[in-house]
Amino acid sequence: MRMKQLGKDGPEVSAICFGAMELGGRMGPIEESEAIATAHAAIDAGVTFFDTAEGYATSEEITGKALVGKRDQVFLATKLSGDQSKKHIAEAIENSLRMLQTDHIDLYQLHRPKPQWPIEETLGELVKLRDQGKIRYIGLSNFSASQTAEAMKYATIVSHQPRYSMLFREAEEELFPFCLENGVGTMVYAPLAKGLLSGKYGPDHVFTVQGDTRAGHRSFNSGNMKAAYEVTQNLKGWAADHGRSLVQLAVAWTQVNPAVTATICGAKSPDQIRETGAAGDWVLSASDLAEVEELVGGVRLSDG
Repeated sequence: MRMKQLGKDGPEVSAICFGAMELGGRMGPIEESEAIATAHAAIDAGVTFFDTAEGYATSEEITGKALVGKRDQVFLATKLSGDQSKKHIAEAIENSLRMLQTDHIDLYQLHRPKPQWPIEETLGELVKLRDQGKIRYIGLSNFSASQTAEAMKYATIVSHQPRYSMLFREAEEELFPFCLENGVGTMVYAPLAKGLLSGKYGPDHVFTVQGDTRAGHRSFNSGNMKAAYEVTQNLKGWAADHGRSLVQLAVAWTQVNPAVTATICGAKSPDQIRETGAAGDWVLSASDLAEVEELVGGVRLSDG
């Protein structure tokens, strides 16, 4: 597994980050034993960067159970998902520490911008947590380039967490150039576009599993489903010709962008994280990338 530096002043982390959202049942139910086995398989595959969040149902709790006796093997990230009041921040960090069964969070992130709470005050509270040793680094998720610039006035921001895949590329427009220029690492999520790039779902697929947050999500409109399916059929054969799976191609593709430090890959089984973890050492060449881009054919999706 390749190791890469997260931002100009951050730590080294594995190029693949284990996204623990699925462990909390946000994309369908999962047995606790299977969830823990999946987390352990990630570590065994060299994936030592874990990401979860306050808002991912029971994910923090399950992750904490999985890391008993293994905490020192993992760079652990979580996110403040609820309101950003001083009171809630104080409660949230203690809840996360308890759930994750640890005395510190390696990377504590704001899950999304919430302008109703002044960013100066919010980051002031996170800086206090860092000074107390409860967190080591501060990061952002789903902020724009201008919002990130504003946040950087009040705290050292080591990382950003945006959506990024072959199909959803909005981060390339302003955010990636900004992060590169300012030494902010990025850990991108949804490299498979939440399954649209897996090749599993035809144009008429309907998500019916209880708890699966994709059901009714605007990204999964009929137009997107049809366009994504056509792209995956083009890419499957190319990946197979290179001895790889479509899933591994989608993950490795995100790593080509110089702004990307780590790619967050969720999983609901040990086999799934072993497959995506294997993409951590696949470096696409310039000719590979050109061939893939030709097969994608300029398809870009939006949430509209």
